[in-house]
Amino acid sequence: MGSANNSNSAARKARIEEMRRAERSRARRNRTLVIAASVVVVAGLVVGGVVLADSGSGSGKKDTAASGDNGKGTGDVNSKSSGDSGHFTTGKDGVRTWKGTLARTHVTTPVSYPMQPPVGGNHNPVWADCNGDVYTQQLHDENAVHSLEHGAVWVTYTPKAAKADIEALSAKVKKTPYSLMSPYENQAAPLMLSAWGHQVAVKSASDPEVNKFFADFVQGPQTPEPGASCTGGVMK
Repeated sequence: MGSANNSNSAARKARIEEMRRAERSRARRNRTLVIAASVVVVAGLVVGGVVLADSGSGSGKKDTAASGDNGKGTGDVNSKSSGDSGHFTTGKDGVRTWKGTLARTHVTTPVSYPMQPPVGGNHNPVWADCNGDVYTQQLHDENAVHSLEHGAVWVTYTPKAAKADIEALSAKVKKTPYSLMSPYENQAAPLMLSAWGHQVAVKSASDPEVNKFFADFVQGPQTPEPGASCTGGVMK
């Protein structure tokens, strides 16, 4: 059994390292695309300004347009609903699993989630960087949910968490691609771990469930977009 576990662990580490190399390459391509896109946007704004100036003397009516992106061209940026339906069920190991629907529409307004921290639902088009990133300020739920969609595990803690536990979990996150950590005031327990559709409260950093949750859900089978980038999103 020991050799099999070591083999599985080595294979998993190799897969994550390959993803990290792919991410670095993808990040370089993304920076090039962002620069090119910025040039196009600036040019479009200049042209749009001329058109608006010409049309300003027309009917005088204002038309406010809203747009969004859920991958199908039907997103609604005015929607504040998470789009989630269902409920949690709790396993013998204490892990809560969402039974029902977790929406995946991109929205640019705040979202009201049925759970805290959220484990899925409509979210911002930009993810929170999750390549072992540790944040000292609370994140926007909408950005963190996008990270979960990419297969990240999100560690959160309240002011009631022990300093030693925060430091130990921070060290673990920093060496784990596809993970992130941040404070979160309004959660039910001092220490919680979340993945897309899954969540668990742990007693301490040494709780056996910590390593198990990371092993099960970092780029786990629950991931809607496996291999998607965890860099180039919301920067610290």
